[in-house]
Amino acid sequence: MVHENLKKIRIAKGVTQVHLAKKLNVTPMTYSRMENGDSKIDVERMKILSQALETDIEVFFNNKLTESVILKMKFQKEVV
Repeated sequence: MVHENLKKIRIAKGVTQVHLAKKLNVTPMTYSRMENGDSKIDVERMKILSQALETDIEVFFNNKLTESVILKMKFQKEVV
């Protein structure tokens, strides 16, 4: 769930994997593994991701992250 939501939010916000990898100080391959669920994401990295994606950490754990919520995030990005 966390990994899937991370990917959805990243795409909705128009952020690349490379950008987030740089924020986390990891390689793009390592970040890709995090996003695909092949590698765990610790609390400190979750904080960095939430800041980089300008969202609350709780959103990553939302098991009902619907398309409407994703669209709202995308709209907020476009307005700013």
